[in-house]
Amino acid sequence: MTNAPADPMIGRLIDGRYQVRSRIARGGMATVYLATDLRLERRVAIKIMHGHLADDNTFKTRFVQEARSAARLAHPNVVNVYDQGQDADSAYLVMEYLPGITLRELLKDYQKLTPEQTTDIMDAVLAGLAAAHQSGIVHRDVKPENVLLADDGRIKLGDFGLARAASANTATGQALLGTIAYLSPELVTRGVADARSDLYAVGIMMYEMLTGEQPFVGEAPMQIAYQHANEQVPPPSAKDPSLPIEFDELVLWATARDPEDRPADARQLLERLREIEGSVRGGEPAGSTRVLERLPEGAAAPTASIAETAVLGTRSAAPAAEPEDDAARLTRTAERRTRRGTWIFALVVLLIALAGGTGWYFGAGPGAFAEVPKVTGLPANAEQQLVDAGFVVQNGERHDPKVPEGQVSGTDPAAGEQARRGGTVQLFVSLGARILPVPDAVGMTEEQARDTLSDFAVAEKPDRRFTDDVEAGNVIAVLDENGEPLGAEYPELGAITLAVSAGPIPDTWNESADSAAAILDEAGLKSAVVDEVFDNSGKVAAGAVLEWWPENDGVVRPGDTIDLRLSKGQNLVPLPDVVGKKMQDAVAELREAGFNPVYQFPDALLGIANVKSMDPAGGGDQTAVEGSDVTLVGTLDL
Repeated sequence: MTNAPADPMIGRLIDGRYQVRSRIARGGMATVYLATDLRLERRVAIKIMHGHLADDNTFKTRFVQEARSAARLAHPNVVNVYDQGQDADSAYLVMEYLPGITLRELLKDYQKLTPEQTTDIMDAVLAGLAAAHQSGIVHRDVKPENVLLADDGRIKLGDFGLARAASANTATGQALLGTIAYLSPELVTRGVADARSDLYAVGIMMYEMLTGEQPFVGEAPMQIAYQHANEQVPPPSAKDPSLPIEFDELVLWATARDPEDRPADARQLLERLREIEGSVRGGEPAGSTRVLERLPEGAAAPTASIAETAVLGTRSAAPAAEPEDDAARLTRTAERRTRRGTWIFALVVLLIALAGGTGWYFGAGPGAFAEVPKVTGLPANAEQQLVDAGFVVQNGERHDPKVPEGQVSGTDPAAGEQARRGGTVQLFVSLGARILPVPDAVGMTEEQARDTLSDFAVAEKPDRRFTDDVEAGNVIAVLDENGEPLGAEYPELGAITLAVSAGPIPDTWNESADSAAAILDEAGLKSAVVDEVFDNSGKVAAGAVLEWWPENDGVVRPGDTIDLRLSKGQNLVPLPDVVGKKMQDAVAELREAGFNPVYQFPDALLGIANVKSMDPAGGGDQTAVEGSDVTLVGTLDL
C-alpha cells in the first residue's frame, strides 16, 4: 500500500505574504488551507483555485469579480473576506479563519436540532443573508456545509458570491447530491435564480434541522430535481407532530413552488422568525434587562455645636497703704532712679547684641538668602545638592511632558531664584507626560486639526496622500511617531503627524498613454506603461489605458509612480459550431475555444440536454471576441 502524495501547497508562501500551514477542506473548484498572514501575524483561511481551472479565463474572471463582491459584505454573520489575488497560475481568496464545525457536521452528530437551537442558528443565517440581499448579492449555494459554527459561539454564513463561479464546473457524486437537495424549482426548470431562490434553500435547510432529514430524497439527482420542480415541500409537523406549528408556516412560506409566493428577501423571513420566537421559546422573551438600583447613601452625622463659656475671676481689692513721711519717700525715689539706669544700660547692651546677631543671621547664618541650584533633568536623588546649598527638601511629584519619568522636573522656588537658607524647597520628580484623550480630527481641515490637537506636538510638514474617501486638504488620519494611527489616548506634547488628503488619484481610464502621463504629472504623480493586453469588452480602444494602479500597491504620495496597462483592442478567435451536440460537450468545447457558454439548465441536467441553437452562430470562418457570451438553447432528452 502506497502513501498518498504530500500536498505541494503545504509550506508554500503565497504572494510573499501567506504561509500555508495545513489543508482544511477540498471542494470541486478550490481547496481551503489554514495559513498565516506574515504581515499582520494572524491565522487566515486561504481558498486556492484548482490548477486544472487555471486556463479558464472566464472562470478566473468570475472568481475575482465574485470575491470582490463578497469582500464588500461587512456583517457579523458573514465570513469576512480580507484579500484576493493571483499567485503563479492560481487565483486565491483570503478569508477569516473560524475554528469550529459546519452545520452539516452538527447534524451528523445530533441528527436533528431543537426548535430553540434551530431558531438561534436561522436567526444568524438570515441576518447574514439579509445583508447580502440588501447589497444585491445572491448566494446561490445556501446549505449546511456553508454555515460555520465557531468554537466561540459565533455563527457565520460562508462562500458568499462564489456559487455563480462554481456553476462553471459540473458537480458530480455526493457534491452534486448535496447541491441538488437545496435547488429551487425555478433553478431546476429554467436555470434562473434570485434572492427568493436563496430562501427556498433556507426553507429546505430549516426542515432538515427540525426533522433530521431532507424533504426530497432519491438515488439519482434527476429524481430529486423532479420532486423539487413538481411537489410542494411538506410541513415539518407532518414528520414530527411535536414541533411548533409556527415553523410549518415559515417552511411552507420559504419553499413555495412559485417564487412570487415566497418572501421578497431574507429580511422579511427574518422579521417573521423573530415574531414567532417568543412562542417557540414557550412565551419567554428572547432577552431581558435587569436594572440594578443603587441604595441611597447615608446622611452625614450632624455636627454638634460647642459653646464655650469664659469664666472671669474677680480680683480682691488691695489693703490701703499707710501714709509715709518725706524721708522715706526721698529714699524710695533714689533707689528707683538707680534701678532705672541699670535697666537702661542693660537694654542698650541687649540691643547692640541683638543687632549683631541679626546681621550674622541674615548675612552668614541660617537666615541668609542663597540661589536655588538647577537640578532639572537629574535623577530623583538630586536632593543632596539642595541640602548642600542649605535648604530643607520636600519631595513631590508632577506630570511633565518634556522630562522623562523618574527624573527631576523642577523645584519651587525655581532654579536660579533666591531663597532663605534653611528654608524649604520643594523638589518635583517627573511622572512623565499626562496621558490625554485624543480628539477626533479626521475629516477636519489641516488648520482645524492643528487647533484641535494643540495639546500635542504636531509636525509642521503633513504626510500628504492620495485618497478617494476624503476631500483634498482634509485630514485622513492622525499618526504617532512610528507612523501608525493614534489610539484613544496619547502623551501630552507627544509627536504626531497629520495625514492629509491630496484628493483622488486622477482617473486615466480610456486615455491615451501620453494624455494619461500629462494628467498624472499635473497631479504630481509619475507614470509607467507596464504592459498591453487585449480588451475583449470593446470599451477601450487600442493604445488607450485599460487599467491603472499604484506601483507600490499601497499608500500613494506625491511623486509616486502609477502603472498603466494599455489596451491592444479586441481579440477575435474562431467560433466552433456546437448545434446538435450534447449540452455538456458543447459547453466544454466553447470554453476550450475561449468563450463563455450561457445556458438555462442546472449543471445536473447538462448530460441529458441537446443544443438546439446557438447565438451567435458558429462554424466556417465565423469569429467572435474571445471571452464573449455564446447563448445555447437546448432541449431535455427525457
